[in-house]
Amino acid sequence: MSTVSFKFYYDLLSPPSRALITFFRVANIPVEPISIALRKGEHLTDKYHKEVSRFPKVPCINDGGFKLSESVAILRYIKKTRGYEDFWYPQDPKAQALVDEYLEWTHNNIRVSAGLYFFTKWRLPMQTGEKANEEKVRKLEAHLCDKLDIMENIWLKSNPYMAGEHLTIADVFAACDIEQPRITGFNPLDSRPKLAAWFTRVKDKLDPAFTEHHKFIYKYGQRSLEAAKL
Repeated sequence: MSTVSFKFYYDLLSPPSRALITFFRVANIPVEPISIALRKGEHLTDKYHKEVSRFPKVPCINDGGFKLSESVAILRYIKKTRGYEDFWYPQDPKAQALVDEYLEWTHNNIRVSAGLYFFTKWRLPMQTGEKANEEKVRKLEAHLCDKLDIMENIWLKSNPYMAGEHLTIADVFAACDIEQPRITGFNPLDSRPKLAAWFTRVKDKLDPAFTEHHKFIYKYGQRSLEAAKL
């Protein structure tokens, strides 16, 4: 297994970026982190396309000239080339399948719902200077709450973690995904005791890296709450 670091391109505004950089830190995987400012369009330049990735997105890596995007593909590649403790992404076929089940589910469920809510309520108004469409925000919030309730009532119905009895990479992705809408002042843990208890367990195991990589989320989230009181 290689111990040589690789280039990791990320933006902390991206939940998968936060998940991977937090995981790399906690799992002691050496990386050369390179911040990409999505808000400035740095991922849309010809230089980025030629030197970093054929896709205008983060996260992605460059491992000695080998370029790869998509967070789950990166996770699996690093497992094979660097290795990390088995509990993160188990070798056992059934245990690994349960992790994969969550990773497949989250793409079109909690990540999309949280991302659209965040974009519509916070990022788009920041970009345009115009107020958010309140009707659209209400519909997106209802959809987001449906997905959070699925996490509460199905994924965590009888397990302490998303893929069973132990912490896995699925929990890292899940925790980063549900924190995205907090930047708007929305609390994903309200009235969801199982989700709240799970989040506390996961955050305790990932800190201080988790909190460090979510500082700006919490900062702007507090500002959003204060603005709502005015």
